[in-house]
Amino acid sequence: MNSKSVFVTATGTDIGKTYISALLVKKMREFGLNCGYYKPALSGVYKKNGELIPGDCEFVLNTAGLNVNPYDCVTYCFEEAVSPHLAASRKGVTIEIDKIQECYKNLSENYDYMVVEGAGGITCPFRLDDSKTILLPDVIKALDLGIIIVADGGLGTINSVLLTVEYAKTRGLNILGIIFNNYDENDFMHVDNKVQVEKLTGVKVIATVAKGDNDLDISKDDLVGLFT
Repeated sequence: MNSKSVFVTATGTDIGKTYISALLVKKMREFGLNCGYYKPALSGVYKKNGELIPGDCEFVLNTAGLNVNPYDCVTYCFEEAVSPHLAASRKGVTIEIDKIQECYKNLSENYDYMVVEGAGGITCPFRLDDSKTILLPDVIKALDLGIIIVADGGLGTINSVLLTVEYAKTRGLNILGIIFNNYDENDFMHVDNKVQVEKLTGVKVIATVAKGDNDLDISKDDLVGLFT
């Protein structure tokens, strides 16, 4: 695998992983870097003219200006908006890490850099059956990537970030930084959350994104330095 990559996870579901992933890919490409996108598993696709469309992939590609078929950026795609392990089980599909590794490798051959987006929060289950348990950290470690943690800027984020960071550390994951989504620089609580999260975890908040932002405020050197 010649490309350098980063894995985007979050403190929970609907925190903004796809939104932040889109801004990361967009920013990299604006810097003139050949950056692609990959999502191992996606639940909750939508239908258009009777066809299932992987909306998360479509959003990232459209935001970043990548002319790629969304289906080429995802390995496991399910209509039901439930955890990948449950969606797969209900469709009679067995999620395999080897297949994710192969898809990632094949896709990354087209790019110098890759943003890989997880599903749900850091403990999201991909497979839970009698023969094997696969949680999100198993996927991250199989791809040998460092993680960016996306968190909400508001109430409760200190607790959710600390739990996510501590769990990630126990699983031996390399935490590259935190990005606050829905961040309001004029809200004293949001400002304090950023200070306390950095102090309590020892992990830097590498960027903050306000609602509706279409750009990521980070330097080229800092951003590229996240990719390994």
